[in-house]
Amino acid sequence: MLMLPALRYSLALVILLPALAGAAELYRYVDDKGVTVLDRQGVPPEYIGKGYEVLNEQGRVIRVIPPAPSREEMQRQLDAKARASSDAQLLRLYTSVEDVDRALERKLAELDGLIGVARGNQQSLRAQQANLQSQAAESERAGRDVPSHLVEQINNLREQQRGLDKDIVRYEKSREAAMAAYAADRARLAELLGGVR
Repeated sequence: MLMLPALRYSLALVILLPALAGAAELYRYVDDKGVTVLDRQGVPPEYIGKGYEVLNEQGRVIRVIPPAPSREEMQRQLDAKARASSDAQLLRLYTSVEDVDRALERKLAELDGLIGVARGNQQSLRAQQANLQSQAAESERAGRDVPSHLVEQINNLREQQRGLDKDIVRYEKSREAAMAAYAADRARLAELLGGVR
């Protein structure tokens, strides 16, 4: 089969064009010495994170690959994303700063109730302890040893009182934390709603 020279040339051109088009791209990046480099092979891995440009055969920029964000910038982006999520949740929970005030009142009432119950239990334990100690004192006045079950009961009551002391301290800390958290929520919500106080 005989091919005309023009047809052969056209076929060769069709086959080579994609290869030539790919080869025509240049990559421009800055190396570690601050020198701008043009390279047809691509950007070495150690420079990719610094960003680079892809140029066409006329030297025009056809794509810009920005540098990877710094650790600080990444942290700023993460903080901004967390803040946006927190703001969205705040706006779902409350429609006004008065809603925040009411939620705080409910939380404080709940914690005050727990503190009241713990203090009431303490009073009851003290009364029981006083009763048992008077029984122990009667035994000693009568010249008898204090029964071991009585000593054990008194020690148990003291241990329970210490546990209630810890509970009350925990509830009071929770109360302070709630006041601070709701105050922060209230201030942020006022900011988001346009300065309503």
